[in-house]
Amino acid sequence: MSVLADAAHPPAPRSPARPPRQLALDLPVVEGFGLEDFLAAPCNAAALEAVLAWPAWPGPALLLVGPEASGKSHLGAIWAGRAAAVRLRGQDLASPSSALARLGEARTALCDDADLLVEERALLHLLNTVAERRGHLLLTARAAPPAWAPALPDLRSRLAALWTIGVAPPDDALLSALLVKQLADRGLRAEPEVVAFLVARMERSFAGARRLVRALDRASLVTGRAIGPALARAVLAELEAAEAGAGGELEG
Repeated sequence: MSVLADAAHPPAPRSPARPPRQLALDLPVVEGFGLEDFLAAPCNAAALEAVLAWPAWPGPALLLVGPEASGKSHLGAIWAGRAAAVRLRGQDLASPSSALARLGEARTALCDDADLLVEERALLHLLNTVAERRGHLLLTARAAPPAWAPALPDLRSRLAALWTIGVAPPDDALLSALLVKQLADRGLRAEPEVVAFLVARMERSFAGARRLVRALDRASLVTGRAIGPALARAVLAELEAAEAGAGGELEG
């Protein structure tokens, strides 16, 4: 075919190329765990005050109880830094010897997720050892000790006597601040009116805020769009549908 013929019958115009969709990866998020990074609010005021009151505690141990993502670990990190505490988790308490080996000669210790402890005697020995050394122990848990249902009578009595402070559910102001902070931790932002739109319609919990931010991050990355009203509305609908589907599976 000649060049003239090509000119007479030009090829059909191609549709504009679509930008490639990016994979939504859960990349590490750098979060600050200092006192300046903590979002103080009425729901956590008593817990924050207790942490900052150390070492003038009424007893050797403090238990912070609150729902998932409510800032208990953040408060624990603040205290551990101030008290030079050994950091443990309930899952680390596999035996009395392993717990005391991790404690070493220290007089202060933080035990996150204490309600997930593996061996009751390990926690009992940890409580007793810290008290004997005139030190302090900070524990965090999602539920208060009665829900742990410990079998050891000595541990039950020690837990019942703990100074215990709860973290209440967040109010609208804290939910707004959580969304703004957690988005900023991921290098994202949303206009105040978008944040207000989300807060009015989201699951009203600390964990709900975390899930929403993760979903917004993934959606923004996949679509290449900023977090505006349309994206916010779509993500909320997606989360609601996922929750409804999970509920249906549980019922079935």
